[in-house]
Amino acid sequence: MTSPMPLPSRRLRSLLFRPLRTLPRRPGRVPTGGRRAGFAGLFALLVLVGPGQGVAQVSAAEHAERRTALAADLGDGLLLALGSAAPPQDYIPFHQNSLFRYLTGFTEPDAALVMVVEGAEHHAFLFVNPRDPGRETWEGIRMGPERSLDVTGIPGRSVAELPGVVDSLLARHAELRVVGPYQPAASVQNDVTQRVLQLTHNHPDVSVRTVNARVNELRAIKSAAELELIRRSVALTVEAHREVAAHLAPGRNEFEIQAVLEGTFRRYGAERPAFASIVGSGPNATILHYNANDRFMEDGDMVVVDIGASYGGYAADVTRSYPVNGQFSPEQRAIYQLVRDAQAAAEAMAGPGVSMGAMNAEASRVLAEGLAALGLMEAADATFETAAGTRAPQLQLYYMHGLGHGIGLDVHDPAPNPLAPGAVISIEPGLYVRPNLLTEVVADTPANRAMIEAIRPAFQRFVGIGVRIEDDYVVTVGGVEWISPAPREIHEIEEALARPRAGTDRNSEWVEWYRRMR
Repeated sequence: MTSPMPLPSRRLRSLLFRPLRTLPRRPGRVPTGGRRAGFAGLFALLVLVGPGQGVAQVSAAEHAERRTALAADLGDGLLLALGSAAPPQDYIPFHQNSLFRYLTGFTEPDAALVMVVEGAEHHAFLFVNPRDPGRETWEGIRMGPERSLDVTGIPGRSVAELPGVVDSLLARHAELRVVGPYQPAASVQNDVTQRVLQLTHNHPDVSVRTVNARVNELRAIKSAAELELIRRSVALTVEAHREVAAHLAPGRNEFEIQAVLEGTFRRYGAERPAFASIVGSGPNATILHYNANDRFMEDGDMVVVDIGASYGGYAADVTRSYPVNGQFSPEQRAIYQLVRDAQAAAEAMAGPGVSMGAMNAEASRVLAEGLAALGLMEAADATFETAAGTRAPQLQLYYMHGLGHGIGLDVHDPAPNPLAPGAVISIEPGLYVRPNLLTEVVADTPANRAMIEAIRPAFQRFVGIGVRIEDDYVVTVGGVEWISPAPREIHEIEEALARPRAGTDRNSEWVEWYRRMR
C-alpha cells in the first residue's frame, strides 16, 4: 500500500479549505488530447478537507430556493416528501434518498417534509427524530426539532407529530403530492409507500400522486455549488485511478485494487463509493456491472475499472480499461482505440441543443465501421437473428448499453435532453467480446450459423477483451468541459503503468493460501 499523501503547502491549503463556491471558468469545447491528464494529481488535491473542517455542502438558502421553485410550479396544495427509513440495525450504513436530500439537505433517517402552498406563499415543516441521549450514545447526536430552523432553514417538529398534522391537513386538501418512490401497486411495497398509505388511511377519497418528475426536471441543471461538489467528487475518482495504475500487476487480485481505490476515496473525504466499484479482469471485463471483484488478474488480461466517489452527496463516474501487464497487445490496442475513437466522436458533437441519442448514433457508427474492419461484424450495417425471430444490428452483440447519462446526487441522475448548459453527463462507449457469445448468446438459427462462421476467425483473435472508457463533462454555453482528466490515450496509460508498481512487499504465502482455499 502507498503511504499517506503529505499535506500540501500553506499556499495550497489556503485553496483547499476554502468555502464551497465555484471559481471562474472559461467555457469551451473539450480538449481532444491528453495534455490535461498530467494535472490529475494536483487536481485531485483540491478536494482535501482539513482536520475538523468536514465536507462542504449545498447551503440551506439554496435548498430553500429549490423548494420555492417546486412550490411555484405545483401551485396550491399539499406536498409530502419522505426521507429514507432507518436501517434495521444502527450499525448498517444509512444513505438518504436523493429526492429528499435535494429538497432539504437533511441526511438523518425517518424524516419528512410537509409543504402547504397557498397562492404566492408556501409554508414548510421538517419532521425529524427528537433528541434522545440514550440512543445517541449508539447512533450519534441528532439534530432534533429544536435545531432544525438554524441548520436547515426549515421549522422543525417531532416525527411523532407527522400523522396528526397530515391527517388535519388532508381534511382541507383533496390531493396529496408525494415526493419519493410511492408505488401502491407494487407486489412488495417499499417504506415510502407503506408510510403514505398509513398517513392517508383515514382519507380514502384523497387523490395521491407523485411529483418526482418535476423535482427531477429541477435537478437536471446543476447550480454553481453542485458543480463544485461534482468536480471534487470527480477529482477524487481521478486520483483513485492514479492509485489503480500504481498497483496493477499480474497475480494481484481484483479486490486488492478495489481496496486501494476505495481507500483513496475515504482518504480525501468521500462519503462512500457512489456505486458498487467494478474491477473486472479477463472474462470479467466483458460483464457490464460485474462487482464480485475476487479474481486473480493474469498476464495478458484487460481490466475494466469503473468507479466513482460520492462527495458531499454528489457522484462521479469514471471508467478506464488497463492492460494488466502494462502493455496493450495488438488486439487489445485495436479494440481500445476503436472505443476511444467512438468516445471522441461523441465528444466532438456534444453541447447545448444536442441529444444523447444523436451522440450515441455517431459513436455507434464509428464502432460498427471499426468492428466490420476488424472482421467482428460482417458489415457495418449487418444484422443477426434474435431468439424472438426479429433482426437486430450485429453491433449489439458487442455494444449493448447506452452512451451515457446524467450525473449528480445519483450516479444516474436526471439530465436534460437535448443537453443544456449546467448539465453534467458521462460519455461511455464500450466493446465486449464475450467468451460465450457464439455458443450461448447468439440464437442457433441457419442465418446466425452463417454469420458465426464468417466472424469466427476474428472472434478467436479478440475473444475475452472488454473495454469501456467513461468520462464526465459539464455542458457549457460553447460545448462541454472535460472534468475527469485521468490518462486515457494508449500512450498515456502505458506511461502510467510503466512507473514502479506499489506494494512489492506483498505476502506471497497469503496469496498461495487464498488460491488453495478457492
